[in-house]
Amino acid sequence: MSRIGKLPVTLPEKVELSVSPSNLVTVKGPKGTLTQQVDVDIKVSVEDGKVVVARPTEQKRHKALHGLYRSLISNMVQGVSQGYKVELELVGVGYKATATNNILELSLGYSHGIFLKLPSEISASALTEKGKNPIVTLECIDKQLIGQVSAKIRSLRKIEPYKGKGVRFKGEVVRRKAGKTASK
Repeated sequence: MSRIGKLPVTLPEKVELSVSPSNLVTVKGPKGTLTQQVDVDIKVSVEDGKVVVARPTEQKRHKALHGLYRSLISNMVQGVSQGYKVELELVGVGYKATATNNILELSLGYSHGIFLKLPSEISASALTEKGKNPIVTLECIDKQLIGQVSAKIRSLRKIEPYKGKGVRFKGEVVRRKAGKTASK
């Protein structure tokens, strides 16, 4: 039995989950609605306010899908009830960020500014305080989407290990390397 898949997902009070005959799982909550198509072999059922995911056999494919869909449903439930928030920190001299109308404008030390159009599901805000690094905050109900967008922003200026400059998640620890003078 899958260690993740066998755990039931508890539904919070204001969250509703429905499964269509074609195995389309729809989760509705106070923050919005999410849907996920589940493989036809995997059975999803709601029992006493808990979502149970079951697999038909012990095949390797079914074991993998069992844990996968349980995690996806759990992420959907958390997304529509609490939402997800990612904070990115821009570390570097002259790095700036502004967010207006789902367009994120970043100045990351290149000769040009970077304009990134965000999906409509994501709300972004940029906070710049004097003497501190700018912080970009992304909020969304879809964990996969917010992870993908934050990874895209982070890839625009990866952290370099010598000075620690770049885009990082807030609280992320960067392993620093010694420079050339340390080898003597």
